[in-house]
Amino acid sequence: MVSNPVQTGLRICCIGAGYVGGPTMAMMALKCPEVTVTIVDISVPRIAAWNSDELPIYEPGLDKVVKACRGKNLFFSTDVDQGIRDADIIFVVVEKSTVPIKTAEAISAVLHGAGKTRFDVLSNPEFLAEGTAMTDLDNPDRVLIGGNMNESGQAAVAKLADVYAHWVPRERILTTNVWSSELSKLVANSFLAQRVSSINAVSAICEASGADVDEVARAVGMDSRIGPKFLKASVGFGGSCFQKDILNLVYLCQSMGLPDVAEYFHSVVTMNDRQKERFVSRIIHGLFNTVTGKRIALLGFAFKKDTGDTRESAAIEICRRLIEERASVCIYDPKVEANQIWMDLTAATRLDRTEVEKYVTLCDSAYEAAAGAHALAVATEWDEFKGLDFAKIQDGMVKPCFVFDGRNVLDHAALRKLGYIVYAIGKPLDPKLNTNFC
Repeated sequence: MVSNPVQTGLRICCIGAGYVGGPTMAMMALKCPEVTVTIVDISVPRIAAWNSDELPIYEPGLDKVVKACRGKNLFFSTDVDQGIRDADIIFVVVEKSTVPIKTAEAISAVLHGAGKTRFDVLSNPEFLAEGTAMTDLDNPDRVLIGGNMNESGQAAVAKLADVYAHWVPRERILTTNVWSSELSKLVANSFLAQRVSSINAVSAICEASGADVDEVARAVGMDSRIGPKFLKASVGFGGSCFQKDILNLVYLCQSMGLPDVAEYFHSVVTMNDRQKERFVSRIIHGLFNTVTGKRIALLGFAFKKDTGDTRESAAIEICRRLIEERASVCIYDPKVEANQIWMDLTAATRLDRTEVEKYVTLCDSAYEAAAGAHALAVATEWDEFKGLDFAKIQDGMVKPCFVFDGRNVLDHAALRKLGYIVYAIGKPLDPKLNTNFC
């Protein structure tokens, strides 16, 4: 049941105007009209963008919420000191990821040793998925708040819980000690990544046996003990959280003398890396054991659809390997900025931009990327790729035409009917595809 606590005059400051801070505080301002929410950041361009018509991040629904609240009870500022001085509650959101275990304890020690002001430090991890962040914020599965178990700590927990209770049912607001809260976020992301790596491991078995990974996933997911979510085979998971959180958990296990547990969780990352390499190997060997000088149209560069975020995107590693093999890679993504792609590829290849540009071309459409290509490779599941005119694309490609679907989003039967040779992850292999790995 949603309660309606009155918090007139409450002032909230969020330090960090990024992927988490912006959407979270915007939703908080929308749901708590009597609360003043100020987001502060030292980046002048970023704050200027939040105050403009062109927000610095893309997230479906975010623009509408910001414009509804900005200038009323939602403010963006570079005056960090003033924002902190005015606030009753301060959120520190400095990165789009999970903070290490004992962060709250470390921050508390710093604050209490720095001056006379008394603080209660809470852990309030986010559970947002990019592309659905505003929906996740509006109707969260749970809100988790960890605090010290003393009287002061529990009072602070209750005050923050009252903020969320404006729109989140009380039974979904979980309160724990700080350790449990911090560890829960790491474990949640590790479990989700584990499911992805598990179904990707199964996809390799399916290709070897002739089974269909989607059929297997559907049969397994209908078991109520397992469920269907995160059982979609793909070229691998990305984003800022999964790999970093697993490795954080691995380090934690190692530091606590639990090497077997550390090895177990690390295998999730190992399988993810292997899946990307398997996909590239299919491209290389499918194109008759070499891609040198061949044009590959890479469709998608973001780590998932409905976001411009490229952090740990599978596309980066796919490009790095294709560049290593001296292929000509033509990239199209509807949301990722060109500068971001160049930054990612120069970092991944350790080449300067002029060298990368010898192998990579950025395109304004999927049709431009596909013109003259030997193969199409789908790296991000953008909806627009499903509606492409593949007959038109085929006319401009080198024959035979190949499609390597790393997200299993295309109509493979229709493509084969047009004459494409198709590889899809975890699907029965096309008899026309070269599968002799050298």
